[in-house]
Amino acid sequence: MDKQALKELIKESIRELLQEEKMSLYTLLVPSISDEEQQDIDEQLGSPNDYADEEFVDMTDWITDGDSI
Repeated sequence: MDKQALKELIKESIRELLQEEKMSLYTLLVPSISDEEQQDIDEQLGSPNDYADEEFVDMTDWITDGDSI
């Protein structure tokens, strides 16, 4: 294996590791709630289906790829 291929392999491995750690951090930071708490939230704020699509920002790519919004 040449030096450049090894360097790319290491970079990709580190990138994967950081992605896994980032997802673990997100999981730790998002609080869990009881069914009762969720019901209270739904009663106060309604369902996401009640809001217009323009009121949402799809952050999937930002979370999975780390790109800016």
